[in-house]
Formats: sequence, structure tokens, C-alpha cells
Amino acid sequence: MALDQSFVGRSYPPTRPYEVGREKIREFAEAIGDANPVYTDPDVAKELGHPDVIAPPTFVFSVTFKAAFQVIEDPALGLDYSRVVHGDQKFVHTRPVRAGDRLSVTSSIESIKSLAGNDVLSVRGDVHDDSGEHVVTAYTKLVARAAEEA
Repeated sequence: MALDQSFVGRSYPPTRPYEVGREKIREFAEAIGDANPVYTDPDVAKELGHPDVIAPPTFVFSVTFKAAFQVIEDPALGLDYSRVVHGDQKFVHTRPVRAGDRLSVTSSIESIKSLAGNDVLSVRGDVHDDSGEHVVTAYTKLVARAAEEA
């Protein structure tokens, strides 16, 4: 069954703040194999004009994807998550994520399309720090595969 088009434009409440830690940044950089010292050495980060270490650009996925579950788990939307595959991901940064940031995400449904019986759901996650400054916007595309014919 196709997802309800009336959900396009719906926004969900901001998440509780997530505090970005140096160790989480280091672990993430290590996990993706990026040895750039700006992710691990505060002195290098400061030499480059940052107040502390910064996170790799995709680090924020772990924060925004958790926030997207407000959309995914909305029973009124009717998304069958057991049939979902991750279709695409894009980030538009205003500034890098920094150690010490307290980030909140507001998720919105950008679009819902039906293609060959599959539902394609586009979710936008606007990330702000605790002073209200925009940090990054994440665009997540999820594909709910069509149910198999009985």
C-alpha cells in the first residue's frame, strides 16, 4: 500500500541534544579509516581555525538517522521498516561538527513517491547546535520495497 502523500511537509519535534565528544569523533574517524589529525589532535584543529577537533563530514549520520526514526516509527505513516533499504544520503554543511557541540535534529518529510510499487521516502534532518546555529542538513532517501505478490 502506498504511503500517504499528505505527510509531505510534516515536521517532527526536535530531538534531545546529542553531545559530540572527542572520543566519539576519534572512534568514527578510525572506523572509516581517515587518519586526518584535525579529527584527533586539538592543536592541529586550532591551527586550522577550529575551537576543537572536528568530525568527518559523515559523522552526523549517526545523529540524524536516529532522529529519522521519529518519521519511520510514526504509526500513522504506515511505513513497513522490514521492507526498507537505504537509498541515498547527502549532507549540506554550514560548518563542521565540533567536539563539544550539543546537536538537535528536526526531521521533516520532503517527499513521498511511488515507483514500480515501491515507496520512496525522502527525509530531511536539520541539525542545530544549542545556540540555534544551523550546522548541517542531512537528506536521507529510504526505499520501501513493494510487498511480494502472494
